[in-house]
Amino acid sequence: MDDRLRQLMHLAREHYESREYDKAEPLLEQIVREHRGFADMFNMLGVIHHAASRFPQAESAFKDALKINPRYTEAALNLAVTLNDLGRYVEAREIYSRAIETLRAEPRYLDPFAKGKIANMHARIGDAYAGLGMNEEAAFEYRKALELCPAFVDIRNKLGSVLRDAGDKEGAAVEYAAAKAQAPKYIPARVNLGVTLYSLGRKDEARVEWESVLTDEPANKSARMYLDIMRG
Repeated sequence: MDDRLRQLMHLAREHYESREYDKAEPLLEQIVREHRGFADMFNMLGVIHHAASRFPQAESAFKDALKINPRYTEAALNLAVTLNDLGRYVEAREIYSRAIETLRAEPRYLDPFAKGKIANMHARIGDAYAGLGMNEEAAFEYRKALELCPAFVDIRNKLGSVLRDAGDKEGAAVEYAAAKAQAPKYIPARVNLGVTLYSLGRKDEARVEWESVLTDEPANKSARMYLDIMRG
């Protein structure tokens, strides 16, 4: 997944979770038009169609989600509700029964959208702990989030920051480097990696990191400031 798509999905999910459906819908439409492999994007689009009483479009979106992930319980339940609204009660009852059986058979299974929601909940708790200076507790919550969604580089960047604040600079550098490897265009982790390398005495590596940031983002004030300080 490229960085542009990741950011587009993140923005769409933010608008969706804030119930800003008018802003989420065009982003979701663009995502599913360009990349048809994300079941959670189709499910969100279906929910928006359903909320606007566009039931046929909602049905289509939920079915697309289930084609990608047949075990997507949330999408199956949403489809059952939509079919019921369309007056197709027998189909709705069949879909609902299969979804419930799936839940019973796989009680620990979480679809990607559910994982993302829970991961973000852990991250918000981590943010609260970090704001109180409780770095160990914050790191625990961020790690729980990353167990569910390892690709959430913004959370990995936060984990690196609380580790650094707790004095574990080597651990912080590992997390920042991992975030950079996952999303090379994610600038905050690269800036923080430079800061941490500098604090570890690895000044040449820090300089290279910040110069690389400025190559990709010439207006980045943080990287520019750190380089100016380094150069005296």
